[in-house]
Amino acid sequence: MSLHDDAVLVLKEYEGQRELRQAYLDHLAAHPDGMWKACGSGHLTASALVIDPEHGRVLLTLHKKLRMWLQMGGHCEPQDASLETAALREATEESGVEGLTLLPGGPVRLDRHPIPPPCHWHFDVQYAVVAPPGAAHAISDESLDLRWFGYDEVAAVADESVLRLLQATRERL
Repeated sequence: MSLHDDAVLVLKEYEGQRELRQAYLDHLAAHPDGMWKACGSGHLTASALVIDPEHGRVLLTLHKKLRMWLQMGGHCEPQDASLETAALREATEESGVEGLTLLPGGPVRLDRHPIPPPCHWHFDVQYAVVAPPGAAHAISDESLDLRWFGYDEVAAVADESVLRLLQATRERL
């Protein structure tokens, strides 16, 4: 199964955010290259919130280009077999944390946001991953900083999209 086909299947099974989910499906139907950065009309991305439920905290990255505290994530790559593996790969690469496990149940949220030209939109499929006990993290080349924040600290540093992802993740737990 191609990554494009996996994304369509994942989105069809996702039960939340019906209008936005349909916009994702419409985008993929209209753009066979809609999984890739080269698609000028926008493309799907995969992200994951790294969570430590035992200590009530999340690991956020201070994104180098955007200079915002965000969840881990980014572009899909040709070697990604699924959106889940893309999200897990991105979370592992950007956090340096080994042994992350996907929170069961598929995507936690969808978040479509504008990006500068030549592309126009990121259609982000957002997952959550659980960090193993005692997880050690390491800053990647894409980050200025990487830090654990208590659930109640996130609102002070991150935007609404991260807060919505955290809320949805906590509800899933």
